Amino acid sequence: MTERNLDRLCAHFGYEMCQSASQPFAGKKSDTENLITKSLGVLQENGVYAFYLYLSSQIKEEGDKEKSVSKAARALANKSIEFLAHKDLCLLPQNCGNNYKWAMESIRKPGGLADNLDNLLLAKRLLEQALIYARYHAKALEERK
Repeated sequence: MTERNLDRLCAHFGYEMCQSASQPFAGKKSDTENLITKSLGVLQENGVYAFYLYLSSQIKEEGDKEKSVSKAARALANKSIEFLAHKDLCLLPQNCGNNYKWAMESIRKPGGLADNLDNLLLAKRLLEQALIYARYHAKALEERK
């Protein structure tokens, strides 16, 4: 059995979450920080499923005219799915891909993440830590002019 450094994994994905979410905002760090902070608040107060519901509510399917907040929310959801599906965690099935709707379904279905309290609490704690790191990364972003 190999030991896994979960904090390093949280730091890695926290950085990636920030980078992915900041791209649609064209480097506006306040917008990136705001989305991450709101998402973190929902996660802390209401849990993993509510976190994905919140991000889902921010994503508007508008094709080419999709707004930056929608693109950023999609990027944040996708990175968080990638994080929970990581081979060292396997809290979500790896075939979730970048589909936040499919991930939400796999959380609530019988036998899914919501059926295993230990894994659900672990997922919440790990997402919290990664989002805390992402928020600090967002604070450290340099504004693009």
